[in-house]
Amino acid sequence: MTTEPLNWIKSSYSNNGGACVEWAPEHASATGVVPVRDSKLSDGPVLMVSHSAFAGLVALARSTDM
Repeated sequence: MTTEPLNWIKSSYSNNGGACVEWAPEHASATGVVPVRDSKLSDGPVLMVSHSAFAGLVALARSTDM
């Protein structure tokens, strides 16, 4: 992963009581790897996934009743 600070974007589901994720689209575009983290733990672990895996996570989130 880069040593540059990442520009994190909150999920569009952020208004669901604070349980949301953030991702870094600029890093994803530049490297093909999508960093994902818990928005409440900005210094916590980062999950690094492929574009197709991230698309699967988004599809799962959209299909889940909330």
